[in-house]
Amino acid sequence: MGINDWPEGERPREKLIQRGAAALSDAELLAIFLRTGVTGKSAVDLARDLLGRFNSLTRMFAASEAEFCDIHGMGQAKYVQMQAVLEMSRRALGEEMRTGDALNSPRAVRDYLQLLLRGREQEVFMVIFLDAQHRVLAAEELFHGTLTQTSVYPREVVKRALFHNAAAVILAHNHPSGVAEPSQSDRLLTDALKQALALVDVRVLDHFIVAGAGCLSFAERGML
Repeated sequence: MGINDWPEGERPREKLIQRGAAALSDAELLAIFLRTGVTGKSAVDLARDLLGRFNSLTRMFAASEAEFCDIHGMGQAKYVQMQAVLEMSRRALGEEMRTGDALNSPRAVRDYLQLLLRGREQEVFMVIFLDAQHRVLAAEELFHGTLTQTSVYPREVVKRALFHNAAAVILAHNHPSGVAEPSQSDRLLTDALKQALALVDVRVLDHFIVAGAGCLSFAERGML
């Protein structure tokens, strides 16, 4: 049975209009994006197949073009649309984060970092540079690969902070393992960066670890 044959209140588009996007399941939201199904499968069925293949929306968005297009009913056009939606979401969150005090918009900061870092297959270390009013000046990915105290250079972080004339920073990196708990290396790295940045009067306001669906805050844990 096609979606058009469902009761009106259960159809994804009508349900979204009546109850809001938050009321829809991942599969229903994805079905609206897909618009149509394939022979023998509705858009919702196809969406469930996609989620079953990748296990989550995060992994689906992180899939390569080849992986995505390998699924029956998908193709380059859908892959391009999906990447465009993802990038628009990143930019919208980036704009929201830049419009005011970053410490007064913790949800926007977390959402931005999660959208940017989760699902990445290698570790990425980034810094959000802030002015004296904690407004965002820039957000940069500075290091990639296995992150340790020796592979993230405090000197380079200090140089970028001075370049942006930053008064404070928010640090962030991801754990591809999916475990957000900070390692001893994460703690040592945070301490080293705090000490280096303090020499040029730049405060470290927080250090986030993005892992899976989680986002751990050093500040909230009392580790800064």
